[in-house]
Amino acid sequence: QVQLVESGGGLVQAGNSLRLSCAASGLIFSLYNMVWFRQAPGKEREFVVAITNGGGRTNYADSVKGRFTISRDNAMKTVYLQMNSLKPEDTAVYYCAARLGPFDQTYSGDYRMDYWGKGTLVTVSS
Repeated sequence: QVQLVESGGGLVQAGNSLRLSCAASGLIFSLYNMVWFRQAPGKEREFVVAITNGGGRTNYADSVKGRFTISRDNAMKTVYLQMNSLKPEDTAVYYCAARLGPFDQTYSGDYRMDYWGKGTLVTVSS
């Protein structure tokens, strides 16, 4: 069965960096656009960044642009999120997701993903 498993979350000081990974199995990974979302306790889930199935194009939320970088390794069936200059407001559970189809659908706001991971918690202290 299809699985998306996030890892790399933890507790860090503001200004430091963290790298998240999302390992996929049970699907043809190279066919899927990949997306990172995040959700703080008591708040709505929000889009963070998306990457095309081949890794050629990306789209970032304004709140993380210039600080976060998405990448993927299709041979390893893994997508990454490098998070630099972390701020307390970045504290959230981070989820990866996969979606087939046109790339712009991944950041259209409809949150319709084919598969979701269970999330990894990132806590940024002041």
